[in-house]
Amino acid sequence: MCELFGISSEQQIPVNDLLREFYSHSVRHPNGWGLATFCGGTASIEKEPVQASNSAYLRERLSDTIQASTLLAHIRLATVGSIAYSNCHPFVQQDSCSRCWVLIHNGTIFHGSGLAPYQSLQQGKTDSERILLYLVDQVNQRQAATGHPLDAAERFQLLDLLLSDLSLGNKLNLMLYDGERLYVHCNYANSLYVCEQDGAAVFCTVPLQAGHWKPLPFTTLCAYQNGRLVLAGQPHGHAYVDNPENMSFLLAAQANL
Repeated sequence: MCELFGISSEQQIPVNDLLREFYSHSVRHPNGWGLATFCGGTASIEKEPVQASNSAYLRERLSDTIQASTLLAHIRLATVGSIAYSNCHPFVQQDSCSRCWVLIHNGTIFHGSGLAPYQSLQQGKTDSERILLYLVDQVNQRQAATGHPLDAAERFQLLDLLLSDLSLGNKLNLMLYDGERLYVHCNYANSLYVCEQDGAAVFCTVPLQAGHWKPLPFTTLCAYQNGRLVLAGQPHGHAYVDNPENMSFLLAAQANL
């Protein structure tokens, strides 16, 4: 599976050591890496379809001090979609009110999710990119219906409903940033953790060495802002559990890469 890393902090913090440790996991996830940093409402996306630990660009990038209050990072083990730049995370999409949304995902969409119509709109071939296109389209539809940009509470309510439905039968660990809040969701047991200390929340698929890590609330959408949990939905209970049919699909997909 892929691995996710994210930060929400009230102040900018140095992240080089955290990123170096996270990207060292790429030995087991060699099919691409990505990094999203943010300045105001603008996202800066850097990614390559190569193993992170073998990337000269990333090595040079981490040689300079990086400080961030919000950050997303990803290492990819390809399942759906070939090893290509267009299939590397993070993915970014702007909604109808010019809000920038950025997503990283660990998982696979197996069952009827309504994502098929977005295949013709995406740049790559991943179901992860389709998730983002679907979510932003739903936001656009709701904004058109209400006649105004959705506020933070309305965005959370909509995402909570959409991700609950999308989780049924699907593996849906993700982080999604809307320029204001970082949404985090996990429905695969023991595969996403959070470390909260000194006004910062750090998220990772596999706990890093430093800090006190605890599992993220399970099957529950959580919204963080400035390093603090500001909203949590009700647990929807749609836990994903590996099964022979889905594992066969994944093995066949990897064999065809």
